[in-house]
Amino acid sequence: MNFGLKKFLMTAFGTGLLKPFSGTWGSMPPVVLVLILLWLIGPGLALNSILIGVGVIFSVICVSLGDWAEREFAGKDPSQVVADEVAGQCLALLFLPWRSVQDDGAWTWNLLLALGAFACFRGFDILKPPPINRSQKLPAGWGILADDLIAGTFALITVQLAARLLIPAMMSS
Repeated sequence: MNFGLKKFLMTAFGTGLLKPFSGTWGSMPPVVLVLILLWLIGPGLALNSILIGVGVIFSVICVSLGDWAEREFAGKDPSQVVADEVAGQCLALLFLPWRSVQDDGAWTWNLLLALGAFACFRGFDILKPPPINRSQKLPAGWGILADDLIAGTFALITVQLAARLLIPAMMSS
């Protein structure tokens, strides 16, 4: 694989090169993707399958090119590398109670879910509470990726609980 393609993939289409907050920019492609997919195909198995596929692809890219990225960008878990953010954000968006675009209020609900998953993922990724902080000690690509997968899992659980339990309970009272 040539240099340009490696850089393009590890920076998630160049979003990792945007300043400031490259990790925030790198987390946006899955959010945009899910909103487009909701419009094109609606909620359901196909949407979740695509998110899983994108997450797996970017996880494999991250692990396989991690050594190269740390050499190229001269550091452990370099800020320009955001393939890990793409993978983690995909996790945070999985299996949410999306609404069909034909339903009343669907776009507001879906946008709030997407933004909630985005904010939760970024919060966990930035704050790195245990065990997220310890996962970065893994070597190369695994160290780059693991903290984001754990942050994505924490965000997934948080948003699922909020969307399925907390918000409906608040709305019914």
